[in-house]
Amino acid sequence: MNDDDRDGRVRLDKWLWAARFYKTRSLAAEDIGKGRIEVNGQPAKASRELREGDLITIRHPQQPRTVSVKGLSAVRGPAPAAQRLYEETAESLARRAQIAEQRRFGSEPAQTIEQGRPTKRDRRRLADWERWSASADAVRRERGQR
Repeated sequence: MNDDDRDGRVRLDKWLWAARFYKTRSLAAEDIGKGRIEVNGQPAKASRELREGDLITIRHPQQPRTVSVKGLSAVRGPAPAAQRLYEETAESLARRAQIAEQRRFGSEPAQTIEQGRPTKRDRRRLADWERWSASADAVRRERGQR
């Protein structure tokens, strides 16, 4: 336990790292710098000191979350200990479940591709087309080939 913990305050980037929202503090600080993290509805800086009861909004592209700070720690521990540092709000849980359901029932990106990869036959036609010359085309016409 260091001075930050005893004082009841921890830097935001350290807490996000200790609560296992980010793999490194620098990744947490980068997202904070991009404005993806808000504390109590206001944009935050990495050096912002958290207190218990603060509401943090994390806007990950795939999993947006809103959590309430339940404990403070500047030390990264095991996952069960990290989960005790916060509590996710009911609205956040419902929104994440809705996003997961939309992803599950959404359209498959591969189905939007109309042509896809060329077949072997298509590749041969492309290769023939690239080697086209007037004389080769005349020979093909004489033979009845396309």
